[in-house]
Amino acid sequence: MIFTLTALLLSSLSGISVSASEFQTVEVQSGEEATLLCSNFTSSPSQIIWFRLVNRTQPRCISSMYNSITPASFCSGFENGKFEATSNISTVFLRVKHVDLSDSGLYFCGFFLNKYSVIVSATYLKVREEPCEVTNLVSVILSGVTIVLTKIIIGLVVKMKRQTESGL
Repeated sequence: MIFTLTALLLSSLSGISVSASEFQTVEVQSGEEATLLCSNFTSSPSQIIWFRLVNRTQPRCISSMYNSITPASFCSGFENGKFEATSNISTVFLRVKHVDLSDSGLYFCGFFLNKYSVIVSATYLKVREEPCEVTNLVSVILSGVTIVLTKIIIGLVVKMKRQTESGL
């Protein structure tokens, strides 16, 4: 549903053609590495592109490559080494190193046909936040406090019961 709406929005805004193709979700922990896959859809050299949707409306170029032999070039803001784009005969890869929550989003793979971008694959990258050590420490402390308070309450109930029985 999200892919369909996004694809329609992209095609109406920026002359991007959408093929009825793959949609997948990749889920990773924060700090891990994510590899997004796309079928290598071209039998002859062509301009292969990876881009992502930012703020649900703005497509931003990540990388482009002409074929599997030449190295990918990265678009402005993505040259920091966090992304790596490669290809072989059957698959185009986008590797995202040390993912964080800001990397979550919709990623597209496609190619240029004349003056239009044709989307071949869409992948939603979902980054889960790692459980924080502070959260674990707070859980341990709260469990300890709960046990101590439960013992105090049981002790008070027993004491009240003894006083009630001895007062009768």
